[in-house]
Amino acid sequence: MPRQTNCKVLNMGRFTTVLWDVDNTLLDFPYSQRCAITKCFEEIGQEINEEIIERYSVINDSYWKMHERGEITKAQLLTGRFITLFEEYHIEDVDVEAFNASYMEEIGNHFRYLDYSPQICNGLRGKVKQYIVTNGNGEVQRKKLTNSRLLPIMDGMFISEEIGAPKPHKEFFDYCLAHIEEKDKSKILIIGDSLSSDIKGGIDAGIKTCWYRPEGNINASGLKPDYEISELRDVFNIIR
Repeated sequence: MPRQTNCKVLNMGRFTTVLWDVDNTLLDFPYSQRCAITKCFEEIGQEINEEIIERYSVINDSYWKMHERGEITKAQLLTGRFITLFEEYHIEDVDVEAFNASYMEEIGNHFRYLDYSPQICNGLRGKVKQYIVTNGNGEVQRKKLTNSRLLPIMDGMFISEEIGAPKPHKEFFDYCLAHIEEKDKSKILIIGDSLSSDIKGGIDAGIKTCWYRPEGNINASGLKPDYEISELRDVFNIIR
């Protein structure tokens, strides 16, 4: 008897190509973020607590959303999030550029898998082409994906800062689609946790979308992904 899943299937199709988001899809970004900012606060002699960690997460997310909308540059994002955090907690005399450099170094040193992601990707290897599509910093993502041994599984990687436009922008997806083997958009699937980045970008690009929501998040965006999954292994039921 087939295993029952939590996969909500809105369309069915056969896929040859999968575009994977990284943070909060394959790898646990809050874990990396927590490790990195804790270490960096220790380096500048500042105490850190759960409130600061959680507040930084909110600030960081808000800056990434502004970047996705094209309101700020990547450089403004990288320093602005810490400027805002330090101002809120009255932390003074910190070299923000140096702090960010240290943070970026540290965040690449820490990773934790989500939902058996290496087994999932290895299980798909040779059956479909797999590519990374990320808005993250190129050096950091390469480091995390290399350390996690996910990078050798992939057939390629597309990084927004190297392309010159972030997800969900059309320019990002145009570049990706021009540089992969499959040209039939109905056979390409993007899998990610972000409705505003992965799903919106995929819909606008005319490819199929799979929203990964392990925490059972509610979709209030008005966007309609083709698939919704709460466990990564349900990808097998979609691709089959």
